[in-house]
Amino acid sequence: MRVPFIKMHGLGNDFVVLDARETALPAMTAGKAKALADRHTGIGCDQLILLEPVSDQSDADFRMRIFNHDGGEVEACGNAARAVALYHGKPAKLATAGGIIALSPADGGARVDMGQPRFEWDAIPLEYAMDTSRIPVGWEQLQAPDAVNVGNPHVIFFVDDAGAVELERLGPLIELDPLFPERVNVNVAKVTDRAIDLRVWERGAGLTQACGTGACATAVAAIRRKLVASPVEVRLPGGALTIEWQPGGSITMTGPAQESFRGSFEWDDFG
Repeated sequence: MRVPFIKMHGLGNDFVVLDARETALPAMTAGKAKALADRHTGIGCDQLILLEPVSDQSDADFRMRIFNHDGGEVEACGNAARAVALYHGKPAKLATAGGIIALSPADGGARVDMGQPRFEWDAIPLEYAMDTSRIPVGWEQLQAPDAVNVGNPHVIFFVDDAGAVELERLGPLIELDPLFPERVNVNVAKVTDRAIDLRVWERGAGLTQACGTGACATAVAAIRRKLVASPVEVRLPGGALTIEWQPGGSITMTGPAQESFRGSFEWDDFG
């Protein structure tokens, strides 16, 4: 079976998009997703994105499923949402495992309503009950993070120099810590004048050029701490996003996305 794909990226966070809304594909497996994501023997990407139809009773226009580089399926991906908005070409409501989000193309990228953040310990989730602001835990110089769920779980450490943190070493230790039963995305952030410099270790993907949900979670945590005001620019290695949020409201993320190329592959050659 020959299957078309679209290679896209948002600020360097790259995706293989498979559109199964009109032509159904065989069931996606973790092994298949991991094989396609492999940068040496597959197409190569941080995340595989699968678009599928929804039932007539759904409030969404279609569904987005997200598989990380390791093949694990996850709840949300902000950069992928912008890429899908650009590909779809018009406003839509998108069903994800993390909830329904609204998106629309805008200025070479997209504006995405990511929904409301959650702060309850069991919504992150954490292993046991605690306040999710300034959690009393730490890993070497990374201490007292905030925890925020924006469709997927994040911890945010505010540091003096985000670039100096050995995130490739500390990221997996924190991601896999028993405190986080569903693993966690790890953010290290430095707040500057009305902006945030951010690096992210993504659960199941490792260090990426950009993480849309990480930018959202970090902006929310910084606003809660009154370190910045909305809107705020979040600067990642791949570029910048604008995040807007007021307590009690939804998060809005605006930023670029781009199509890289299109191709096709034989389904049975992978996984």
